[in-house]
Amino acid sequence: MMLRHGVVESQIIRPGHLTAHQTAEQLGVSLDGVRQLVRRGKLTRSGGSPRQPWYAWQDVATHVVERRTSNAA
Repeated sequence: MMLRHGVVESQIIRPGHLTAHQTAEQLGVSLDGVRQLVRRGKLTRSGGSPRQPWYAWQDVATHVVERRTSNAA
């Protein structure tokens, strides 16, 4: 286990995936912001467990680009 920002994260994660904390950091949102994106159908969990979901890095990268594009417009 790895301690990150006071939260224990599993070190075992499939290649090409991000934890919820990593996803939030990349998107510049809180963990609740990530959960809201999932609820709205804008981001899909790709593995992990209900308490420690993973997200495909490609999906997160796509969402980052979309956010930057919409903010620049």
